[in-house]
Amino acid sequence: MFLLITLSVFLTMEGVSWSTHKYIMHGFGWFLHKDHHQPKYNGFEKNDAFFVIFALPSMLFLYFGGDAQNTYLLAIGSGILCYGIAYFLIHDVLIHQRFKWFKHTNNRYLKGVRKAHKIHHKNMGKEESQCFGMLFVPFKYFKKAKI
Repeated sequence: MFLLITLSVFLTMEGVSWSTHKYIMHGFGWFLHKDHHQPKYNGFEKNDAFFVIFALPSMLFLYFGGDAQNTYLLAIGSGILCYGIAYFLIHDVLIHQRFKWFKHTNNRYLKGVRKAHKIHHKNMGKEESQCFGMLFVPFKYFKKAKI
């Protein structure tokens, strides 16, 4: 049951991430997200505050789920944590190359995700952006990402 809850939360987090990106980061939270859409950014950005904001619920679920009676809270926190790790690896490492770990890939899925994110960043402004997802993006970007 633990793994089922963890996986369910992980998958649900893509919807949470999409909604947060579209309606908060490109809405009232734009003042934090704006620097992420600038052509060149190095080091830390204001946008990195969202990492801390999103980590807090996971930490709380993990903390309060630490005893044997609340394993479902631990599973929820684990699902959020796993999504956070995936987000870091895909968004910060693969797409934005903040770390040079996966500089060259021929994986069609990863290339499609990267292409969709580039389309998102093509628009530097708050409005009229597209492709707000991170792990699940429209299939057309996978077709364009031929190896």
